[in-house]
Amino acid sequence: MSNLIVMKSAEASTKSLANGAATRFALAAALAVGGLALAGCEGATDYSNRAYAPIPGDTEALMRAKDMTDSSPILIRTYKKDATLEIWKADSTGRYRYLKTFPICRWSGQLGPKMREGDRQVPEGFYSITPAQMNPNSHYYLSFNVGYPNAYDREHGRSGGSIMVHGVCSSAGCFSMTDKQIGEIYALAREAFAGGQREIQMQALPFRMTAKNLAAMREDRNIAFWRELKVGVDHFDVTRRPPVVAVCGGHYHFGVTGAGGRAPMGGPCPALTGDPRVEAAVASKEQADDAKVAALVQGGLQPVRVVYADGGQNAAFATDGEPMSRPDAIASGPQIVPLDAKGNPIVTAIAKPTVAKPVASVAASAPPVTLVPASLTAQAPAAKAPAAGGSPLDGLFALFGKKKPVADAPPVDLLQPAAAAPLPPSRPADGQQAAADEPLSFGRAMGLRALALRPIDRRFGVDPTMDALAE
Repeated sequence: MSNLIVMKSAEASTKSLANGAATRFALAAALAVGGLALAGCEGATDYSNRAYAPIPGDTEALMRAKDMTDSSPILIRTYKKDATLEIWKADSTGRYRYLKTFPICRWSGQLGPKMREGDRQVPEGFYSITPAQMNPNSHYYLSFNVGYPNAYDREHGRSGGSIMVHGVCSSAGCFSMTDKQIGEIYALAREAFAGGQREIQMQALPFRMTAKNLAAMREDRNIAFWRELKVGVDHFDVTRRPPVVAVCGGHYHFGVTGAGGRAPMGGPCPALTGDPRVEAAVASKEQADDAKVAALVQGGLQPVRVVYADGGQNAAFATDGEPMSRPDAIASGPQIVPLDAKGNPIVTAIAKPTVAKPVASVAASAPPVTLVPASLTAQAPAAKAPAAGGSPLDGLFALFGKKKPVADAPPVDLLQPAAAAPLPPSRPADGQQAAADEPLSFGRAMGLRALALRPIDRRFGVDPTMDALAE
């Protein structure tokens, strides 16, 4: 496993600043060609200069304070429930540290994985972003493809594609930021690629994997899938390095490889091997977390299901007037539906969640966000009797049944799919994004053969020791 982690760390590592400068020149050339290709095909304005914007000075200062360079590798984590996107970055030891948080301007759908084309779901899982997935000429200011569907999604027959992180604060299945935010995120990724990182791991999660969130969501039909994702989260939290991701037997596996040191990507599982030290550390963390979950359940924490009209956004945008898609769908916030011990909705009351505090764009490591307000553990007031024609909530609760294994779960359509939302004037509709964005990445323009074939600085491929397993 030590050789395995060295290998994977090397694949997500950086070169020296001198060699990185040469690669940045190659990337700039690729961006220029990509911009010309777009202008030639569509006669559109050349937006490619946006892709050259430097990393902002305050972020540069933050990186220096945390022993990071522009070119050191990054990792992305997103949380739907919090509507946040985190950037983690390797320091001089090769271990990843939290850098900063960007509030997400808009995401669509419900908590849970994306199942099919057109379901408006933002994906959940472990994804890889390569230089070929970056698009400097997006109609959505700047964008990059997250890599959906991945091997796990394909194993489960999931359809759809062209899922982006982009600007313009409009989502029909994408992670939508403001133009300013995507400009900075794009610059961080660009510099990491220029430094030698070959793929950026993106951990797309429903919520922070805290004991309280897991206890509250224990009767949700996606809980088995979410607990599988938590294993990968725990691997990263323990080692502070992106875990090797394998897919076989219809499941994610982390920190393990098969024959020849390769991680399987589909099909039956071969014999898998991993570092016993890391496996022991992860198992210890999981055991401690499971004990916390059990204590919360025994203490009476009520299971719930969180239902959105169509996704959400970070509270930081509540009053800033940022144009967005479907503002009506997020005006009232999500509904929190209490469940009984069998996972059936309790129709006596629906509690409204507390509004999260705005997230600063540059902050200390954010504490876990409580999914369930404390008021849910108190006695709920009796609901008014429904009118003779039936309660307007009857249709909502009729959509929920007993929890099912995630493999058998139907597409995530807890509510009727909403109509496509209009975007701000002069912008293409969300449905045009695949045609506008996907084929025009600068990696396709140049291939970036020099980047793929360059030697890698082993400085970021340090074999982890037991000391590296400490928080």
